[in-house]
Amino acid sequence: MTLMSTVLHERERIQKEKHSMTDNRGCSFGTVGLAFVTGGLLGAVAVLLLAPQSGRQSQEQLRGYVRRAEESVHELAEKAGEVVDRALDKGRDFITDKQAVLAEAVETGRAAMSRERARLSSEKQT
Repeated sequence: MTLMSTVLHERERIQKEKHSMTDNRGCSFGTVGLAFVTGGLLGAVAVLLLAPQSGRQSQEQLRGYVRRAEESVHELAEKAGEVVDRALDKGRDFITDKQAVLAEAVETGRAAMSRERARLSSEKQT
């Protein structure tokens, strides 16, 4: 396999990977979590405004909502951290794979250049 065909093959493979990554149009975990927390908070506010109860009861209820929202945010932050860690691991693996491919392509190019130099120098001498 020549250097040029190796490079072209690798370029085609990378372009296919880019297309498969950009075709994923699902919502991210963070977006879903933020929508969940926002919906919960809006629901809590609506309940407090529409429910006929004393100020003390409303305060206690609001504290409960805030505690639950805080717990949800902490859980989402932990899960988001795990997602980021997994993405970083995948990125490191991707870079390691590409470094190996690139090193092989460079070595193949050097070997081809050495052969060509040897061929040209032998032609000059004859």
